[in-house]
Amino acid sequence: MKIATYNVNGINARLPVLLRWLKATQPDVVCLQELKAPNEKFPEKAIQEAGYNALWHGQKQWNGVAILARDIEINETGRGLAGDPEDAQSRYLEALVGDIMIGCIYLPNGNPAPGPKLDYKLRWFERLHSHALELLQLDTPVILAGDFNVMPTNLDVYKPERWLEDALFLPEVRQAFKNLVEQGWTDALRALYPDEKIYTFWDYFRNAYKRNAGLRIDHFLLSPNLKDNLLDAGVDREVRGWEKTSDHAPVWIQLGS
Repeated sequence: MKIATYNVNGINARLPVLLRWLKATQPDVVCLQELKAPNEKFPEKAIQEAGYNALWHGQKQWNGVAILARDIEINETGRGLAGDPEDAQSRYLEALVGDIMIGCIYLPNGNPAPGPKLDYKLRWFERLHSHALELLQLDTPVILAGDFNVMPTNLDVYKPERWLEDALFLPEVRQAFKNLVEQGWTDALRALYPDEKIYTFWDYFRNAYKRNAGLRIDHFLLSPNLKDNLLDAGVDREVRGWEKTSDHAPVWIQLGS
C-alpha cells in the first residue's frame, strides 16, 4: 500500500497539479492539508473522477484537511482534537482506511513567536500527545501523517542558524515533536534515511526551490505494529517545480503486508 501526504496550499487553486500528481503516481491513500476551502467548495466530483473517495474537514480561507482513498473503504472516526471546545480550526481528521487508522494533521505554524500563535501551537501539540497515546492503545495499526510544521533536527533545515527564532524550530517545539515520537512512533523517513538531508517544503521566495533551500516539515509517524511493514519512503520533489504548484511536495511511504 502506498500512502502519501501533501499540503496542497489551496485545493481549488492547485487542483490541476493535484490531479496530475494523482494520475502519475496513483497512491492508494492521500492525506491533504491546507485546503483553504469551506466544506461546500471541496472539489468532490473531480476527486471522484480521479478514482478516489474522500472525507474532508474544510474551513473558509484557511486550514482544512482531507483523506482520499482509491478502491479502499474509508470510514471517518473523528475530526478535531479533544481538549479545547472553543477551537474551531480544521486541523485534524481521522479515518479507518481499510484496516489502518489514519490521522491527517495540519499542525499550527506558531509564528510570530513568542505570542498567542505559539501558545496555541504548543497547546495543540499537548492535545495531540494525549490523543496519540490513546491511539497507541488500539490493536489497529495507526499512521499520523501531515504537515507538522516542525523541523525536528538540524538535518531537516537548510542553514539552521537562520531559523533559531522561528516557531518551526524553537527548542520547545522540537521537544514536543520528540516527546511525541518517543511515545513509540516511528518517523518513517528518518527510519530509512537517518543521515540524509530530505526536504518537503521550499519557500516561494529567494529562489528557494532551485537552491534546494528547504525544510522537512511533512512527516509520517507509524505505530509500533507498522514499523516492520515499512518498505520505502520518499518525496516527489519534482512536483514542487511544476507550474502553479504548492510550496510543499508530496511525501509518501510504501507498506508491505
